[in-house]
Amino acid sequence: MGQCVCHPEIDSRFLCMKHNLYLCEECLTCRDPQIYCKHRPSCTIWYTTKHKQRPAAEE
Repeated sequence: MGQCVCHPEIDSRFLCMKHNLYLCEECLTCRDPQIYCKHRPSCTIWYTTKHKQRPAAEE
């Protein structure tokens, strides 16, 4: 666990492996969604961001 890059008072388990940054649930969005990332297949942040953007009809 680490401290959120935007909210250092919050401990977080979400790590952006590309940028080596921890993000809390409030900040949990992919920083570079249009740029290639070799960690994307196993990235919790990418999956969560993608799932939030999906229209309800696709779920």
